[in-house]
Amino acid sequence: MAIERIEEKLLNLGVREVLSNYIGELVMRELKKLDKVAYIRFASVYRSFEDVDDFKTLVDEVQR
Repeated sequence: MAIERIEEKLLNLGVREVLSNYIGELVMRELKKLDKVAYIRFASVYRSFEDVDDFKTLVDEVQR
């Protein structure tokens, strides 16, 4: 399960605090494997796209 893989990676770091952007990157990796649409939705908010070309690049990447 994706959440268990994320949790395991975080626990294996052996630190008490983790930057939220690291967690966001882990979530994006797992979503990309599970559900491409969910990945694109999450990434579009998480990465705060300001340009349509950036969004299109992400969609093109997922379609490959």
